[in-house]
This record gives sequence, structure tokens and C-alpha cells, in this order.
Amino acid sequence: MNRLIIYVALVIAASICSTAKAPAAGAQSCETTAAPECPYGYYDSTPYTCAPYGYYGPEWFPSGIFVGAGPWFTGPDKFHGSVDNHLDPQHGYKGPNPNRGEKPDESKHPDKNPKFKGNEVRDGRGHTVEDKR
Repeated sequence: MNRLIIYVALVIAASICSTAKAPAAGAQSCETTAAPECPYGYYDSTPYTCAPYGYYGPEWFPSGIFVGAGPWFTGPDKFHGSVDNHLDPQHGYKGPNPNRGEKPDESKHPDKNPKFKGNEVRDGRGHTVEDKR
């Protein structure tokens, strides 16, 4: 009798295991990955490549730390910050960009860039907005 109970229990366990379906592996979204490690921030649209020094204005770097852009934006809800879209590939920029993981130049402080010349205002999600500052 004990062997019959053990046998039935094993058959039930085996049938449960064979019919259980593993969760489907979906494509990983950018919301679940880490933000790109870029010395002066990254562009606010895919493929989120590193932006050059001078693309973002100082307001994007409170306390010297980039507030993020796109899905990693961590700034205030009504944030508006200046960018220099001359340095944006979507506007024809073909100059050099830092690589991911590259360290910032010690002489360049994006939070205190006196030569910054922004020509467009954006929110943290990549939308151009009217400057109401």
C-alpha cells in the first residue's frame, strides 16, 4: 500500500512538472536596464549614445550629477532644461562623442559651463518645450 501511494505521488509530481510552462523570456526594455554611463549625459532618444560636453546645460547637473533623460529621467515633474541641438545627431551633428564608461575630462564641469549656448529647451523625456523659466 505504501509503495502504491509513493508511486501515485511520483506520477502526479512528474505530470505537474512536465506540464508546467517556463515563463517566456521577453525582450528587455530600457526601463529595466541601467542608464548609460556617460561623462556628460546621454541623448534623450534611442540608442541613448553619449552626448558630448556642451550638449546639456548646467541645470541638467544639479550637484554635478546628470538628472538623466528618457526612461531614466530622475528630475522634477515640470523640469525644463536647455540643450544645444547643434550637438545632436538628429540635427546633423557628426562630431566626436565620448564612449560609454569614459571618464569626464577633469577640466570640464558640465554643471558650471560658462560657454554653454543652449538653443532649445526640453523636458527630461526628450520633448521640446516652450521655455517658461
